[in-house]
Amino acid sequence: MGLVNRLLSQFIEVIEWMDPTTDTIVYRFPVDRQEIKMGAQLIVREGQAGVFVNEGQLADVFPPGHYTLTTRNMPILTMLKSWKYEFNSPFKAEVYFVSTRQFTDLKWGTSNPIMMRDSEFGMVRLRAFGAYSMRVADPGIFMKEIVGTKGSFDTDSITGQLRDFVVNRFTDALGALKIPALDLASNYISISQSLQARLSPDFQQYGLGLTSFLIQNISLPPEVEAAMDKRTSMGIVGDLNKYTQYQTAEAIQAAAANPGGGGGMTSGLTLGAGLALGQQVAQSLQNNQAAGQQAAAAEASRQTLVNAPKTARERLADLKSLLDDDLINEDDFKQRKAAILSEM
Repeated sequence: MGLVNRLLSQFIEVIEWMDPTTDTIVYRFPVDRQEIKMGAQLIVREGQAGVFVNEGQLADVFPPGHYTLTTRNMPILTMLKSWKYEFNSPFKAEVYFVSTRQFTDLKWGTSNPIMMRDSEFGMVRLRAFGAYSMRVADPGIFMKEIVGTKGSFDTDSITGQLRDFVVNRFTDALGALKIPALDLASNYISISQSLQARLSPDFQQYGLGLTSFLIQNISLPPEVEAAMDKRTSMGIVGDLNKYTQYQTAEAIQAAAANPGGGGGMTSGLTLGAGLALGQQVAQSLQNNQAAGQQAAAAEASRQTLVNAPKTARERLADLKSLLDDDLINEDDFKQRKAAILSEM
């Protein structure tokens, strides 16, 4: 290479960044030992910001556009370098491109269970995970607070720190909202909205904007889930009598749909057995119900006889009737008799 070409190659005339990645947030343009020619072209595409840094100090920030670099559109850099008006010589500066597009589907999750006080189950341990989207809202603050002098900065470089923010705010939100464990799944949207509002100031202090926040799952311990499943099953069964009738009808339908194998006699026996079983279970339920009603009536009668305002002699007679009808046992009879006699 000739001397003229080598000298020309030392001057950078076009500064631009074609981002070939999907996760790069900051890219440092390779100036190195080369110098930027005054009057060079700066091309900042949509979804980018151009940032000039002088000796570690943030200078000028350029939004999307096509610029011819002069002292007029680099006022901070001109001041930092003490250039005179219309300075026209090549200069050195660090040039960074910051991606301001939206970065989506960034994952978050609880590495350890979160303790929560539930009104129904007591203390429970929760795990949760989801996704969020963010973008660089203020390139200057982001460069100062996060990037520093790193030549390249991607989403993996910051998601760990952001995940800690999310988990801390998630814990605070659950404690403040006081949503029962059984109702968490039906409140994902409201919890997500509350968390986005709580997290936004944390993101803003680093020049970031939290554009969306989603909870995809909140899981309970296996023992709590088992208790919930048992309660759900009991709710589904509901009226045991109707449930038994339903089960019997299903057995009859299954027997009618499978007449083969044992011939008509076998089918008839299966059908009869199903009917008999259903009748036995239904009768048992009816007997239990009648027995419960009879016991309740007996208790009401006993209370009426014992507690009614009567003379001591009448109460002793009633007490003897209860003993004769086996409504109270011998020990209970003696205790109650002694109490009545002490009042006479």
